[in-house]
Amino acid sequence: QVQLVESGGGLVQAGDSLRLSCAASGRTFSSYVMGWFRQAPGKEREFVARISWSGGRTYYADSVKGRFTISRDNAKNTLYLQMISLKPEDTAVYYCAASKMNYPPRDYDYWGQGTQVTVSS
Repeated sequence: QVQLVESGGGLVQAGDSLRLSCAASGRTFSSYVMGWFRQAPGKEREFVARISWSGGRTYYADSVKGRFTISRDNAKNTLYLQMISLKPEDTAVYYCAASKMNYPPRDYDYWGQGTQVTVSS
């Protein structure tokens, strides 16, 4: 089992940048495919990005491609989401998730509690 704790959210203006972190504890972090998801008020949770065990493969939702970068540091048991050129529509609670499945995973097994990102116009 792995425990996930997100941090780095906050209130920013449109066009600003923000980096989210997800600290993992428990079983070996490097054995999990990791992902970022988000949920805006009144909307369903949506996929943002995912990264393979070594970090060599990544995939993004079209809405964030070119603006967000997912990365991981297996030595630090930490997942990151670098966000630039933020837009008001990026406002959401952001969650990190871990999957025991092969890449690309169909589902995720563990979830963090989320961190709020609010982008003002």
